[in-house]
Amino acid sequence: MRNGVPSVSETTVLVLDAAPPTPPPRLGSLAGKARVEHADATTLAGRLPLADVLLVWDFTSDAVRRVWPGEGPRPRWVHTASAGVDHLMCPELAASDTVVTNARGVFDRPIAEYVAALVLAMAKDLPHTLELQRERSWRHRETQRIAGTRACVVGSGPIGRAIVRMLKGLGIITALVGRTARPGVHGADELDRLMARADWVVCAAPLTDDTRGMFDARRFGVMQPSARFINIGRGLLVVEADLVEALSKRWIAGAALDVFEHEPLPADSPLWTAPGLLVSPHMSGDTVGWRDELGAQFVGLYEEWAAGRPLTNVVDKERGYVPGH
Repeated sequence: MRNGVPSVSETTVLVLDAAPPTPPPRLGSLAGKARVEHADATTLAGRLPLADVLLVWDFTSDAVRRVWPGEGPRPRWVHTASAGVDHLMCPELAASDTVVTNARGVFDRPIAEYVAALVLAMAKDLPHTLELQRERSWRHRETQRIAGTRACVVGSGPIGRAIVRMLKGLGIITALVGRTARPGVHGADELDRLMARADWVVCAAPLTDDTRGMFDARRFGVMQPSARFINIGRGLLVVEADLVEALSKRWIAGAALDVFEHEPLPADSPLWTAPGLLVSPHMSGDTVGWRDELGAQFVGLYEEWAAGRPLTNVVDKERGYVPGH
C-alpha cells in the first residue's frame, strides 16, 4: 500500500461476467499485475465494494446500475466492453469520483461495414431476391443506384464518423448530425431539414435524456416516402410502435434495426412482420475475434491506469459519451 493506494499486485479487478455461452475475457496477461475476480448479477453487490477496478463484460446487464453503492468503498475505475454506457449509469455513479471508460474504437469500422451492407441490400432488393430464390421464381426487377443518393447520419462520435466515411466511399452524399454544430458536423436543430432530403437516415446516436425516443411518428413523417431508416445505436432511440405504423402506412420505404427496446426481441413483437423491415440480433459490430479485441483493449487501458497515466476513452458521465467529437 502506498499513500492509501493499493500497489499493482494488490489491485483487485472484478469482472461482471456474461452468462454462458459467452466466454470470460482473456486476462491472462494481468497475472502478477492484479488479482482478477469474477461476479455475476447475483453476487456483484457483495463484491463491488472490495474491487479497485470493475470490468463490465456483460454489457447488456443493468446490475451495476441496480447495486452501485452510494457512500462507502467502490471501484475507482469502471470500464464497459461496449460503446454505450446507458446500461450502467445511475445518479450515484455519475456523482462519484469513479472514472468510467468505454470500448470506443473497437466497433467503428465493423458497424460502418454493416450499415453499408444494409444500404446495399435494401437498394438492390436482396431480401426479395432470396425470397424469390426459395420460391424458384424467376422475376426480373430494376434496383436502385446508390451513388448520388443522400444520407443523414445521426450521431457524430467515432461510429457515426466511420459510417460517413464508408457511405462516402459508395458515392453517397452524406450529412453528419451531432449535438452541436462544428466544422463537418451539423447541429441537432438541422436534423429535420436534413432528414427531409435524405434517402437514408442512419441512427448512431448515444442514448441520453435528450435522444430517448427521438425517432417517433413526427420524425418518420418528415422523411421522404422513398427513404429508409437504419438504427445501430440504441433501441430506445426509436419509438417502435411509431416505426411499425410508418412502415405499414408506407410513410417510408423500409427500415433495418439491429437494436431494440427489449432484447432478445420477443417472438410476438410486431417488428418481426412489419413490411420492409430487416431485423438483426444486435450483431452489427460483432466480427470474428471481437471479444479478444475487447479484452486486449481493457488490458491496454489497465496498464495506462496502473502506471498512473491518463486514461483514454473517458466518458463524460453527465452526457453519457466520450466528449470532444
